[in-house]
Formats: sequence, C-alpha cells, structure tokens
Amino acid sequence: MPGSNSRPLLALSLLLVIGTLMGLTSNLVKLAGNVGWQPMAYLLWSLFGSGLMLLLFAWWRGERPGMGLPQQRYYLASGLLSIAVPNALLFSSIGHVGAGFASMCLAFPPLFTYLLALALRMEGLSRIRLLGICIGLSGSLLLALGKLHGGDSPTLWVLAALSVPVFLALGNIYRARYWPSGATPLSLAPGMLLGGAVLLVATAALGVDFTPRLDSTLAVALLVAQMLLFAAVYALFFILQNLAGTVFLSQIGSVAAITGAAMAIGLFGEQGSLSMLLAALCIVGGVLLVAWRGAKEAQS
Repeated sequence: MPGSNSRPLLALSLLLVIGTLMGLTSNLVKLAGNVGWQPMAYLLWSLFGSGLMLLLFAWWRGERPGMGLPQQRYYLASGLLSIAVPNALLFSSIGHVGAGFASMCLAFPPLFTYLLALALRMEGLSRIRLLGICIGLSGSLLLALGKLHGGDSPTLWVLAALSVPVFLALGNIYRARYWPSGATPLSLAPGMLLGGAVLLVATAALGVDFTPRLDSTLAVALLVAQMLLFAAVYALFFILQNLAGTVFLSQIGSVAAITGAAMAIGLFGEQGSLSMLLAALCIVGGVLLVAWRGAKEAQS
C-alpha cells in the first residue's frame, strides 16, 4: 500500500486512467456494431473473456478468488448491479442515442453514490464535495435536456441510457458495504465480471441472441480489445475503491463522460453542441473539486 503522501496522486492518476478507458468502451461498442456485432453478444463474450483473463492473473499472483457462499453472493450481486444491468443498457442504447451521449450519461453516478453514502452514513457531509458533485450534475442535466428536446433519438432509449448511472451508483455502494473480509481487489474483480456474464446468459430465455461475430479479423480484434479493456478497467476499479473510497471512485464516470464524448466527436464525427461544451466544463469543474477534497482527506 502506498504511503500517505503518494495516495492522493495515485488515486487521481487511477481515476483519470480508468475514466479514459471507460470512455473508450462506448466507442468500441459503436465500432463493433458497425461490423455486425449484436450489443448483448459483444457484451457477453467480452465479459467472459476478461473475467477468465483476470482469473488466470489472480491465480498466477496467488490471489485466488474465494468460493464460499458469501463470496459467491457478492460476485452475483455486484455483477448484477455493476456489470450486467448497466452495461446491457449502455451497450444496447449506444446505437440509438450515439456514443457521445451515452458516454456523457456516465457523469451522473457521483451524485447518486454520494447521496446513498450519506443516507447510509458511509460518508460525512462535505460542502466542497457536495458543491463539486452538484456542479458536475448540472452539466449532465444540461446535456440530457438538450438530447430529449432535440428529438433525434427515441425517448425510451434516452431514458435507458440515463438509467445506467443509477445502477452504477447502487453497485458502488453494494461493493463497499459488503466487501468480503480479507479479500484483495484482484481476487474480487474476476468474480464480478464472470458473475455478470452468467446473469446475462439467463436473458437467452427472452430470445436474446448471443451468437459471436467471428467472420472477420476486425470483428475478432474488437472483441479482444474489449476483453483487455474490461480486464484492465475492473482490476484497477477495485484497487481505486480500496484506496480512495466509494464517492471518489464514482468520479470515474465524469472522466469517462468527457473522454468518451470527445472520442465520439473526433472518431465518428458525431455532432457536438453548445450544451455538450457547457456540460463538459461543468463536469471538469466538479471532478476537480471532488478530487481536491478527496486528496485533502487522504492527507489528514
């Protein structure tokens, strides 16, 4: 574990890295859809592949995941709230609302996470942190209202994308509150990914098509890229939560919102707007306030 002086810098660095990788995910999903991948199939095989990668890595490091009943319950519950439901909604909505808007929706979790943490007395009231979260949320609301009033996307899919952060916030709280005693971050990540994948398989009964698209080199390359991305994101995800706490972790979404939207505009030529620019400025300001407060708390 790093010393107290290096913890704030390490936490902020992890926040930026993980947020950027999550922003990249929205754009990989759009690319995968362009080469014929069905969103749910792309998600399922990415989760299985990344979960197995992390499982092998954890065994190699001697941090084998526990397989007792409490651990299995943790894997399934965290997989449901943090992986299966939010990613299914995100992956499915991107083709209808665009990668930029879907990415910007990831800026919402900090407010929900902080409010839940306050209600459960997992966090104390911090005026600076609350101000930062509210500033970031105001930018997200500007973006959402602009999209809804624009009328260029089905309302149902806009609402589906906007519901993603609710589940991410619930997942943040669950993982922190029920973290198995003595478990390391690396030992928990593969179980959560594989738990989410197992739960997704159950939706096959509803007619969801999970047939993998392996008929082109690009389709396979995009799948492998998403596997590696998931493996990196969720290994670092647990490390950051253990290092800096649940509310600080939730700021990942704000970073993902900015980077994902920027990539969507730059790579796919998605239309930017004044509301998106204002939202980005608000979110950046909110992240800086919360990150600064988190750094001050870590030093005290």
